[in-house]
Amino acid sequence: MLNTPSAAPPSLSVHAEGVSNDEFRAAMSRLAAGVVLVTAHEPALDPDGPGGDDVGMTATAFMSVSLDPPLVLVSLREGSRMDDLLDEQPLWAVSVLSESQRHIAGRFAMKGRISDRLLFEDIPYVRGEAAGAPLVGGALATLECRTEQRVAAGDHTLVVGRVLTAEVPSADGGPLLHFKGRYRQLG
Repeated sequence: MLNTPSAAPPSLSVHAEGVSNDEFRAAMSRLAAGVVLVTAHEPALDPDGPGGDDVGMTATAFMSVSLDPPLVLVSLREGSRMDDLLDEQPLWAVSVLSESQRHIAGRFAMKGRISDRLLFEDIPYVRGEAAGAPLVGGALATLECRTEQRVAAGDHTLVVGRVLTAEVPSADGGPLLHFKGRYRQLG
């Protein structure tokens, strides 16, 4: 009888390199990451109709790329609403969340969530002048960006954006972090 390995469940699948999804996820959960809210304004389909929708998503895979020119990078799940929107619309914004904004991070990270319009309903924000996207009130920093490059990377899209504006509206509180699968704060 030929001995063939049985297929492992998707979460336990082993890649050709020998690392399972669970092993990789566990290892990467030990890397503390800042938490941001990425937002964009989806223009109305009908120019004479309502003004379009604001879209938002929580991200922990966000980083500075370059000082000259000022570039940042965010990793988006391929085929997500934000990935699809930023494939069509190049302007977007980032709000660096403070430790007191855990509820915002959780709200925009939910799977099977309610409409974006309802998600923004009771969150204080201003509309950025350069990108037209929401910038969350009380954020530690806000950036408005224009997509410069999109790179397919496995099951994600890396979006490199040129920073059009950078503000530090609030110096109060510490950063919101993601570590070992949970939101955390320093200290």
